[in-house]
Formats: sequence, C-alpha cells, structure tokens
Amino acid sequence: MLELLSGLDTSLAVALVLSVGFVLAFEFINGFHDTANAVATVIYTQSMKPQTAVLMSGFFNFLGVFFGGLAVAYAIVNLIPTEMLLHIQSAQGMVMVFSLFASAILWNLGTWYFGIPASSSHTLIGSILGVGIGNALLTGDSIANGINWGKALDVFMSLLVSPIFGAGLAGLMLYALLKIRPLSNIHKSPFQRQQIEGRKHPPFWARFMLIVSSMGMSFTHGSNDGQKGVGMVMLVLIALAPAQFVVNLDAEPLQIEHTKIAVVQLKEMYQRNQAIIDAKYPAGGNHTCEVSKVVDESGALLSAIGDAKSLDQLPENARSSTRTQLICLADAAKKIAKVPGISEVDQKQLKGMQKDLSNLTEYAPTWVIIAVALAIGMGTMVGWKRVVHTIGEKIGKQDMTYAQGMAAQTMSAASIGLASLIGAPVSTTQILSSAVAGTMLVNRAGIHFSTVKTIALTWILTLPASLCLALGMYYCGIKLIA
Repeated sequence: MLELLSGLDTSLAVALVLSVGFVLAFEFINGFHDTANAVATVIYTQSMKPQTAVLMSGFFNFLGVFFGGLAVAYAIVNLIPTEMLLHIQSAQGMVMVFSLFASAILWNLGTWYFGIPASSSHTLIGSILGVGIGNALLTGDSIANGINWGKALDVFMSLLVSPIFGAGLAGLMLYALLKIRPLSNIHKSPFQRQQIEGRKHPPFWARFMLIVSSMGMSFTHGSNDGQKGVGMVMLVLIALAPAQFVVNLDAEPLQIEHTKIAVVQLKEMYQRNQAIIDAKYPAGGNHTCEVSKVVDESGALLSAIGDAKSLDQLPENARSSTRTQLICLADAAKKIAKVPGISEVDQKQLKGMQKDLSNLTEYAPTWVIIAVALAIGMGTMVGWKRVVHTIGEKIGKQDMTYAQGMAAQTMSAASIGLASLIGAPVSTTQILSSAVAGTMLVNRAGIHFSTVKTIALTWILTLPASLCLALGMYYCGIKLIA
C-alpha cells in the first residue's frame, strides 16, 4: 500500500488513507454490531464463556473474509450503475465514500446502542442506493438509470427469501429433534438445567453442536458481510488511485490470455447473431456501454493489450480505457445472453465469457482482504452483550432451549454459507432472528410480538433511512465541491 501512496500528491494520499480507514471503521462496527448473531446462542446456553466465544468468533470471521471469495463483494459494488463506476472522479469518489459510510455508521451505531439487531447489510445497501439516486438527480439522469435495478432486485430477493428459508429449515430441524429425541435434555433451557439438575453446561453433544454451529456462523458471516467491505475498499481505490487499481496489475499471463480469447469469442458471437441482437439493443443510446459497440470495443481492447504478459506494461493513461472496455464487454455478454433466439449452448458460453472478461477488473489485493478481515475480526471482540439478551430471551415468550439454539444457529450458518457461494448478499441478523422465531413457533413457546415488531420496523426503516441519509449527504457534498 505504501508504494501506491508514493505516486500520489499529498492531499490525494491523505484522502485515500482516510477513505480506506472509513471503510475499515464501518467493518469494525459491523463486527461488533453483528457479533451477537454468531455468539448469542452459544453464550446464552452457557456452552462457552463469553470471552472465549467472542475471541473464537473473531478468528473465524477473519477466516471467512480471507477465504470467502469475491462474489458478494462485487454483487454489492455492481449495485452502482456502470456509468457512474466508469466516470467517477477523485473528488466525487471522496464524497461518495463519505456519504455511504457516514450514513451506514450512524444508523448502525444508533440501532446497536438501543440493542436492536438491525441489519448492516440493509444499511449498506440503502446507502448505496441513496448515492445512486443522488447522482442521478445531480446529473439530470432518470432515477431508473441511477441504480442498477436488475442487480438491486436480485439483492432484494436474496434479503427477502433468505430469512424465510432459514426460519423454515430451523423449524424443520427442531421438529425432527422433538420427534427423534422427545425426552432428551437438549429440550431444556439453561435455567431449567440449572434449577432442576444443578448443572451449568448443556449435554455434551448439544454443547458440541452449539459451539461448532457458532463458529460456522462466524465463518459464513465473514464470507458474506466481510466481503461487502472488500468490495467497498476496492471502490475507494478505483476512484482515488485509478492508475494502480482500475485493472489487476498482478494478473497472471494465463488470465490475460483467457480474457483475450473471451473477447474474440464475444465478437464472433455478436457477428453471428447481429440481426437479432441489434433488434433488441439498437445503436444510438446515450450510455458509454452499448451492445452495438462490441466489434469496435473488442478491436480496441485487443490492440491495447497486444502481446503484453502483464497489465503493468500498459501505459497509465490506457488502463482506465481498458477497464471501461472490459466492463462494457462483460455487460454486453450478459445482455446478449438474454436476447430471444440465442441458443442454450451460446448462453452457457456467454456466462463463461462474462467470468473471463471480469477477472481482470473484479479482484482484490491480498492486503485489502487481510485489512478487512482484521477490522471485522477485531470488531467482533467488542459490543456483544446488548443483542445477546434480545436474541436469547426477548424473541420468544419462553427461554431458548439447547435444541432451539442448535437448530437456529446450524441452519442460519447453512443459509448464509449457501448465499455466499452463489454471491447473494444477505443479512446475518435477519436470518438468525427469523430462525429463532421459527424454532419458537415449532416449540409452541410463543413469540413476543413487541420485540419482533421492533426488529421488523427497524428492518423496514433501515433501507429508507440509510438511503435518505446517504442521498442528502451526497447531494450536499457534490454541491459544495462543485
């Protein structure tokens, strides 16, 4: 990182450090804000001491970020329209970063202070949408173009479906445990275990599963929520230090060769199907990326890369245009795949092209991943007490049993892990709270609807509140620097 600062003037270098620090601060807050979701049941059931549980959770959060891949990271980044990503400048980038994370941090701290398990994912997504809408208002563009609505709808669907999925699976698992082991001690609460049997800890296998599922949930939390931070750091670096980060300067020669092959294949496919593609996407639009420009962009990109074995060999002023061409061609491949008349074989090939066209722009240096992993891991070691009480005692009218904790935590970890694999951003808080509620219903424990109502209202309010905060900050910030 120090090498990249040496090529920048002092003011921009300071802005870059502050902006990256801002993102890491959000991930630190995300860590302690969402810690209770991963350790709530294991602490509440006295399976582990709080200090040990939080330390272990922090470590597994770190591992989750480090080994979690980048699918979720760029699912978040791509909520911002391609046009805005391509034309973002340093001053605008700083305002965007400040607006995104100031609004997200304010909301996260407020809900954490009141012990409400609000969603950091909803907060971040709302802030991104606010910046996109603010940019559309300032540029005179349509709000319909201010946000990548296709990607936004995918994210909304994952946020909507994932808690229902988690609650259903948790309820089914608890139902199975009640049928298979109806008289087991796993169906007692910690209070019952202590008062009736005088024992502090859960039965051995229940304790083992609670600990394993807690660490599994910590890992999947890092692989999903942590990757959002990786995406945001990359957005900062691309905006403020484009010469070093618009494309992956450390890409292997084989990656570059695969990209060049994908460019040639896309050009040939466009030419074979030009009539039906042009009917769907005619030339003459006002946007940088147009499907009708595939042939010209392909030729320009292949000419720019030439025989280079490393993108570091490209002149600095050519790297931004290379990124633009790669993003536009990947976007074209995605659009062509949806054109009526394109065969299933070609559609599968186009998906492979999208991946090869994106691997030079959708990346993250190792130091970025480590920095975010450390931030979320360290944040995990702080601030867990407020939300543990809500998860353990206030959702249901009866105290949580060991079996409920096992079911809720195991199925939450599985749901979040599956979402990370397919690149779907989800809310850890939303999934676990719903899973706990699902087990309460199956156990006929009843639900405190006042608490559920508070959580639900916070989820409903989080998107519009963070959206409005970010929109207002971005709009005012751009007006001030104009």
